[in-house]
Amino acid sequence: MKLRDQAYQRFTRGLLARELRAGQFVSQRELVALTGMPLGAIRELIPRLEADGLIRTVPQRGMQVAQVDVRLIRDAFGFRIMIEREAAAQFALRASDDDFRRLRDDHEAVLASAAKGVTPALVARAQSVDDGMHTTLVDALGNGIVSNAWRVNQLKIRLIRQTETRLDADLVAPVMRVHLGVIDAIASRDPRRAAEAIDEHISASRDRALGLGEGRPPDARFARLPQGGRDELGAALRSPPAPHDNEPRAATPRAIRGGRR
Repeated sequence: MKLRDQAYQRFTRGLLARELRAGQFVSQRELVALTGMPLGAIRELIPRLEADGLIRTVPQRGMQVAQVDVRLIRDAFGFRIMIEREAAAQFALRASDDDFRRLRDDHEAVLASAAKGVTPALVARAQSVDDGMHTTLVDALGNGIVSNAWRVNQLKIRLIRQTETRLDADLVAPVMRVHLGVIDAIASRDPRRAAEAIDEHISASRDRALGLGEGRPPDARFARLPQGGRDELGAALRSPPAPHDNEPRAATPRAIRGGRR
């Protein structure tokens, strides 16, 4: 692997580990310290980071990690919706029963552990299961260009998650139930229902990042209900989504308002 590619991997690892923050200014020498790579590799890395939209050069100030603002949130989640709608529809048609079983087993194992108490290790595991479901859907398209572009976009989602949609302890169980509901929709083998389920799921995450509908449980229409509640879920799927309570606040994300998610 070329040094600049190693530097890119280590830069993205720093983003995932939150060693870099959205909007943070960094120098080339700080990137050397972060990545452990020589200055020459960093100088080759910078144009790629700029092309991917992960940093920008600000005259007189230096390089700035991408800022979380309304445009980034809408663009990043909008890109996800375009890719993952098709991915979910195709997965509904092509995936094996074993594929669905593995996805369900991963989520149900996290739910079972959460019932005994949520630990930092379980939060990390839940985040991995969360990310893994979406990665599975996208990679199943078998298109390397799409997968690579989606992964770059996911780095921007991670920047948003630092302050907006991070999977905290109190969201572990609800998010796992939402994912199980989405998996059920995709496993119906109906590509339209699959696309609508993933669209609703990602749109709900986007709306939370924008500060909309803060009183609702995450993705309530597609949450898997306890035993005996399937008829209620079917009714929810057939009804239009509940209106957002705070539409006028869409122009200002929570991070900018200074609130805590």
